[in-house]
Amino acid sequence: MSPAPALTARDCLPRDAERALLIGRAWSPAEDGPCVVAVRGDEVVDLTRAYPTTSQLLNTAKPADVRAAMKAAPRLATLEALAANSVEGARDASKPWLLAPADLHAVKASGVTFVASLLERVIEERAKGNPALADGARREIQAIVGPDLRGIKPGSTEAARVKEVLVAKGMWSQYLEVGIGPDAELFSKCPPMAAVGSGARVGVHPASVWSNPEPELVLVIDRDGAIVAVTLGNDVNLRDVEGRSALLLGRAKDNNASCAMGPFFRMLDEHFTLDHARRVSFETVVQGADGFRIAHQTQVSEISRDLTELAGQAIGKYHRYPDGLVLFIGTMFAPTADRGAPGSGFTH
Repeated sequence: MSPAPALTARDCLPRDAERALLIGRAWSPAEDGPCVVAVRGDEVVDLTRAYPTTSQLLNTAKPADVRAAMKAAPRLATLEALAANSVEGARDASKPWLLAPADLHAVKASGVTFVASLLERVIEERAKGNPALADGARREIQAIVGPDLRGIKPGSTEAARVKEVLVAKGMWSQYLEVGIGPDAELFSKCPPMAAVGSGARVGVHPASVWSNPEPELVLVIDRDGAIVAVTLGNDVNLRDVEGRSALLLGRAKDNNASCAMGPFFRMLDEHFTLDHARRVSFETVVQGADGFRIAHQTQVSEISRDLTELAGQAIGKYHRYPDGLVLFIGTMFAPTADRGAPGSGFTH
């Protein structure tokens, strides 16, 4: 196993870090447990006395309340030191390190919300989880629906017409149903407290030979259904397992350390609103000791369902979460480059 890359303070901050209200969690060896933290300049401060959990903070506190608590909070570590010590395999257990920022939140995810991943889900279904059959399935599907379904609004009259055509051709799929139908795909990603944080190794089941990282924006939603913060996450997926049967989704999605998020929650405030979240872009780089490298840009604006629609389908009258929830919104990242032999597909 190649050594993990270094993690720096810069890696943990958005471009406008001086205005960002960033909260999270860290392990404190002095307390032998987790603490709630916030970024104050170049240091990380401990908010645990005021807010014992991030879920409680986000359910009860306004940005002004958090800023006031930050001013009086004791320092835990410098951000640089905390980031550097968060890399698994290079960690000093006597010093603090980052944890996933979610604690008591339910951890939910939405799938096939971007056109690129929608078509790839249909392809993996047609290929029955066999990466060698993916190219043929890709050509077959694109010959009917074209290269993408970007202009189709889920649940619209146009989407219903596309469904009729594909049903007639024997090409309708459960993934197309949730991709362009009225109801989004929503599932439980992992239990509360099971996500790993920045610098940690993610878990990929050894039985899988066709797996993907899924870089996503993650919404943080309070118990009343309001989006109050965002973060980044990796919804690790075993494509060969899910491709065999959608009923294996739990096995494909929920393994040890298969959910990562962080480094911090960015609270929505006057400097960063939901409209800013809709315009977020971020780059994913995969680089291996084998010399393989790909880079991909995610544009949240290309999502097929608005963030408020996804949140509204996840929590409401019939789906209550007293501690709030985090919701992965889906990914644009569906690499098709072969990592090894031709036809082997991409894998971790």
